[in-house]
Amino acid sequence: MKYLKNVAQLELDSDKCTGCGMCVEVCPHAVFIIENKIAIITERDLCMECGACQINCPFNALNVRKGVGCASAVIKGKLTGSEPSCGCSDTSNCC
Repeated sequence: MKYLKNVAQLELDSDKCTGCGMCVEVCPHAVFIIENKIAIITERDLCMECGACQINCPFNALNVRKGVGCASAVIKGKLTGSEPSCGCSDTSNCC
């Protein structure tokens, strides 16, 4: 399930990545694959910013600001049955 385009705050430092595959194992939306002994982000827009990859990466190669931005608002809205709200006002354009 894709949330919103270009809002996930997920970064991979390929210099630190050893290709251990932990990110592939823990990511609930299959955002990562291992190719040529290194992790690759296949589709950033699938990221729900849960932080599982960063927490479980033994080499600190991943950074995600979990639960931030509009992706989190969409998830919370779906879980609670309410309209998504990330605290944006008409002038802030955070989404």
